[in-house]
Amino acid sequence: MIYTCTIAPSIDYTVYLSEFDSGKLNRTNDVYYYPGGKGINVSRVLKRLGVSNKALGFAGGFTGRYIEEYLKNEDVETDFIETAEVTRINVKIKSETETELNGPGPELTADQLGALTKKVQDMNEGDWFVLAGSLPSTISPDYFLELATLCHTKSIRFVLDTSGPMLKSILTAHVFLVKPNQQELGELFGVDITNLTDVYHYAHKLVASGTEHVVVSMGGDGAMLVTKDIALIANAPTGTVVNTVGAGDSLVSGFIASYATNGDAAQAFRLGVASGSATAFRSDLCEKEDVETLLDQIEVHPFEEKDVTQ
Repeated sequence: MIYTCTIAPSIDYTVYLSEFDSGKLNRTNDVYYYPGGKGINVSRVLKRLGVSNKALGFAGGFTGRYIEEYLKNEDVETDFIETAEVTRINVKIKSETETELNGPGPELTADQLGALTKKVQDMNEGDWFVLAGSLPSTISPDYFLELATLCHTKSIRFVLDTSGPMLKSILTAHVFLVKPNQQELGELFGVDITNLTDVYHYAHKLVASGTEHVVVSMGGDGAMLVTKDIALIANAPTGTVVNTVGAGDSLVSGFIASYATNGDAAQAFRLGVASGSATAFRSDLCEKEDVETLLDQIEVHPFEEKDVTQ
């Protein structure tokens, strides 16, 4: 079974308008209410790709119930831990530029965190645990490090998609897959990454420290996959970018959906890039047919390690 976990889910109230004037009344053209959170996005795309999974995390109040009902209508299983707080609403303004107003995540108790640990303890060898999204600073990095270590001990594939200091702390444990973007990879090492050689060099450092698969998304420049055995580059297909929210999560979904079936990292990488791009070309997350349409445009080729400056 594939389990996703979103510590701080949300309802994403997404509005589209031709112009946005701060401090004035603005009339929207289109409005959407989506369940938000990177783990939830992964669950939704996995299901659209035909892969069953279960969404874990913390939810409460009328917004939490809305998220559960929405996922139920998409045939995504849920097993959220209830909180006393109302799950946050995030505002996404799509105009000439994108503006986001994100609410705070929940304040979680020791009992609630213990309940999540218990769910991981009950997972089986060969399961997947995808920890994705923002991780509140009110929770000690040691807690997430313990979850990662527990997964490794139980032979559960641990997938991590977050950023900031938490990411750096957790990566001291064994991780099956991590997906930073180019900027996040640079932040991990306190450097500016400006070219493919840098991307490879620092992704390889993560592999050398114990991460099995590192996928670095690079926007219009495509993506790179680095493992101990291979280094691959994939191009970004041609299309009009409509929405960048969820594109990285969709990449993770595509990778997992493929790898869980055939165990081939190169094939998984290709489907992942197609899935991420398909979402970027839509107002919501990608559908399976969108991904299949783009697959022929995705070219994957080796990155030449001999070109790396030592």
